[in-house]
Amino acid sequence: MKVSYWYNNRDIRIEEVPTPAPGPGEMLVKVISCGICGSDIVEWYRLPRAPLVQGHEVGAEVVAVGGSVKGFKPGDRVFIAPKVPCGKCFYCVRGHFPQCTEVKERLPGGFAEYILVPPALVENGTYLLPETVTYDQGTFIEPLACVVRAQRLAGIKKEDSVMVIGCGMAGLLHVKLAKAKGCNVTAVDVNRTKLDYATRSGADLVIDAADDVAGRLIAETGKKADVVLLCTAAQQALEQTWKCVDKGGVIVLFAVPGPDKNVVVPVNDFWMKEITILTSYYCGPPDIAEAMRLIESGDIVVDDLITHRLALDDIAQGFRLVSDGRESVKVIIKPHDRSADG
Repeated sequence: MKVSYWYNNRDIRIEEVPTPAPGPGEMLVKVISCGICGSDIVEWYRLPRAPLVQGHEVGAEVVAVGGSVKGFKPGDRVFIAPKVPCGKCFYCVRGHFPQCTEVKERLPGGFAEYILVPPALVENGTYLLPETVTYDQGTFIEPLACVVRAQRLAGIKKEDSVMVIGCGMAGLLHVKLAKAKGCNVTAVDVNRTKLDYATRSGADLVIDAADDVAGRLIAETGKKADVVLLCTAAQQALEQTWKCVDKGGVIVLFAVPGPDKNVVVPVNDFWMKEITILTSYYCGPPDIAEAMRLIESGDIVVDDLITHRLALDDIAQGFRLVSDGRESVKVIIKPHDRSADG
């Protein structure tokens, strides 16, 4: 079978490896669709484990199951979580599923024609796709689950004013979810195309990041934002985040600058204004269930965010598109396709 090995964003190699056979508790799945996540291109995060097979936004078909596997059979359409929490440790009991200390098994990368799913993920991390949810839509389950979790942690509710800074795929999902909750949403980006996507996704106001963002926000809405969701690692965006949150408001760092960047938080100002700063990383089983419900019900439409579908042989092009960010939103790799349809 073909597998894509990532060495860095400019060195991605397609290699042939034997197709594995499932042992007891394991399951072999055929990858139909796998999205390129924004985190896949973050080299400081990925390079320590390179070379590796990336890809964790998977829609797949079950090909074969090993002994003792129950609940799944060949032909089933599935989504598989990248990792699963134990549900019993100190962190899981308190709802901090992404921080579970017992996670040992991870999903082998989805940028491959087939994946051998380990027992722990077969048992607790594999979900049957609803009949009305396509494989391509299935690639949005994990990123939308992360968005669901972040907005839940922030306590976002109807009629809140929400600002999303950075309108890549995750930022646009934040726009869609906040609008579904009945919020007034402002979207900020340097890219006019991304702002157009934000408008189509429901944003009430879009602001070019080169403008006086805080000034425009106040002029247009009468106040700063109750919640600011930072969805880009750009240093300038972080500075805008500090300026755009209202008194008593919440900042969610959904993305962060690289570890070599110095971040100065205006704590004295925030102390007097009672600003809350949260971080949000990954998701948990309840968030995955909610994301699946939102997609199945049509409450969150995702197909309009797909800009490119590429064959596995064209994955280097996909990484260039996501790294550049100007022409793409959601790039999906189709490992069994032999041509790209961009």
